[in-house]
Amino acid sequence: MRSSLLVFGLFCIFGIYTMMIIWPGGWTWEPRQPEYEQMILGIYVVLGTFMVIASRKPESHRLFIRFVVWSSLIHGGIMATQAFLDSTERANQFGDVLALFLMAGVLAYLMPRDCSAR
Repeated sequence: MRSSLLVFGLFCIFGIYTMMIIWPGGWTWEPRQPEYEQMILGIYVVLGTFMVIASRKPESHRLFIRFVVWSSLIHGGIMATQAFLDSTERANQFGDVLALFLMAGVLAYLMPRDCSAR
């Protein structure tokens, strides 16, 4: 769990912007809107920073990890629907949409279990 949070956190901080430059078809939406891109990058830099912090002691950050999982599933689901309906955005299903589902799936699978629930 620790390494997954660290890797995904660093990707949110550095990788999303990089992917928007390298593969804009899979990581940006048309028409390009710099204001939107700056906003979403700001949100993901903050999210990534908190994921890096949570990687130090994941068992103490279960609620935050659940937030990352569920918000990624919802965000990815909305984007998947939009990309399916808009043929010009289909590449996003293999870019940012897939990345959100991958992050949610890995973190949900590795989620620290609450010992008191047993």
